[in-house]
Amino acid sequence: MPIATPEVYNEMLDRAKAGKFAYPAINVTSTQTLHAALRGFAEAESDGIIQMSTGGAEFLGGQYDKDMVSGATALAEFAHVVARKYPINVALHTDHCPKDKLDGYVRPLLALSKERVDRGENPLFQSHMWDGSAETLKDNLEIAEELLALAAAARIVLEVEITPTGGEEDGVSHEINDKLYTTVEDALRTAEALGLGEKGRYLLAASFGNVHGVYKPGNVVLRPDLLKELQEGVAAKFGKASPFDFVFHGGSGSTQEEIATALENGVVKMNLDTDTQYAFTRPIVDHVFRNYAGVLKVDGEVGDKKTYDPRSWGKLAEAGMAARVTQACVDLRSTGTRLK
Repeated sequence: MPIATPEVYNEMLDRAKAGKFAYPAINVTSTQTLHAALRGFAEAESDGIIQMSTGGAEFLGGQYDKDMVSGATALAEFAHVVARKYPINVALHTDHCPKDKLDGYVRPLLALSKERVDRGENPLFQSHMWDGSAETLKDNLEIAEELLALAAAARIVLEVEITPTGGEEDGVSHEINDKLYTTVEDALRTAEALGLGEKGRYLLAASFGNVHGVYKPGNVVLRPDLLKELQEGVAAKFGKASPFDFVFHGGSGSTQEEIATALENGVVKMNLDTDTQYAFTRPIVDHVFRNYAGVLKVDGEVGDKKTYDPRSWGKLAEAGMAARVTQACVDLRSTGTRLK
């Protein structure tokens, strides 16, 4: 199946909300990690989301002349070709983009998709994220309003982060403290500024103690029950039940109980990066340790071409990451839910 059309992406999100499951959103940095994500979704018979961060897009642009837009565009175009052979629907998304990178990343990509839509084509990406969590909520929402209008014109869904996620990702960092919890007042101000769908569809990355990076269960205090308070608080004022489509950031190390509670309260997308990075790299390291002399030509020997051929360890890495994606589908209840 091809990359999801705007109509299919909206149907995917609606089905997840109604069915109380979420799509794993897998960060990729290469054609191989892209294939690993697609394979994992296909083996789970789950639709899914593939995303590129600013750092990932810059890496994809090549180290000779680093450029986020060309990197993201190139992999997206590649994905539109290779995704056709996988029996699932996949949406393409760009991850965290702070204010200082909007002009070099999200705004050009929105313009590119608008040009495509004006020609009668589908947008290149299905959603983009604006991360204004380092700004005041007032400034955050003013920029979000502008971007939502641009996204709607390009038939794209916007993701907004209104309050901080702890830890660090691509140079954006927040302390782990009490500010990592979105309030009902924050949610109300968001609904007042962005509407509840009439100005364009958006996903909301609210904070309930989330932290990016690596941590063990119990080291971070997650409160996924807070999402229910936000839903009910906004519903009471605007008269729309369960008004938000939530995104779960910083999910590495979360317990199954925490994930289940988040799903019950409206999470439709959960980001995975740290865990899938490890799942990709671990088989490569194992391969090198097992074939040390062959890979490194120890003591002046000729080595073993079959062991240092990138295809030998690359296939193992792809399989390792695909297995982690498949497990994520199980955890998020998306296994077997693909649109026919």
